[in-house]
Amino acid sequence: MLSVKELVVDIDGSHILRGVSIDVSAGELVCLVGRNGAGKSTTFRTIMGQRKPVSGAISLEGLSIVGLRPFAIARLGVGFAPEESEVFGDLSVAENILLPTWTRETDRSAAEREALAYRVFPKLERYRARGGQQLSGGERKMVSIARALALDPKLLLLDEPTEGLSPAIVPSIVDGIASIRQMGHAVLIAESNLHHVPDFADRLYVIERGEIIYAGTPAGVETDARVARVVKGHA
Repeated sequence: MLSVKELVVDIDGSHILRGVSIDVSAGELVCLVGRNGAGKSTTFRTIMGQRKPVSGAISLEGLSIVGLRPFAIARLGVGFAPEESEVFGDLSVAENILLPTWTRETDRSAAEREALAYRVFPKLERYRARGGQQLSGGERKMVSIARALALDPKLLLLDEPTEGLSPAIVPSIVDGIASIRQMGHAVLIAESNLHHVPDFADRLYVIERGEIIYAGTPAGVETDARVARVVKGHA
């Protein structure tokens, strides 16, 4: 589904990504774990075409997407919910969620895609008419993910979906991600905290200072002392 090979990205003369390689197969849920500043968001924004790599390859179902504009990558079926949970404050929850259905046509109707988004986060049903500026942080996160899902993506990128949220709201986000995975979407999640990695993740990558230092099963992290120290914040 997604193949990232030897990705190198510089920002203002600084090396941010140093040969990052990540693979996500159809239907998989893969996590990219790393401390703040390790390169997670830069990886996601480069996949989405918001950053231009110095070198490396990014392909979606075998098609190179390097150099494509973000809207073109979205139209190919990549949904993105950024860490900032950006929603349009002047639009209602319902309008925010419907936006992607106007920009990308799929085999599913707009009504079907909207219904799936609310099925993942049923709490949002009560807030259809509420404006984006009236939402809590957790509610904005739900709308951001639901809106990305309404694109009917082949691949969904979720940048730190539980970061900074109240512990009371985290289970709702995790349950929503589980529902998305059960629908058959491939999902790539970035998290700074290993404890926020869902139990149902298929594979895990650990990034440190712009380099992938681990690729394997979530359970395997504990077998590498250096990696374990990084993901637990002790190094």
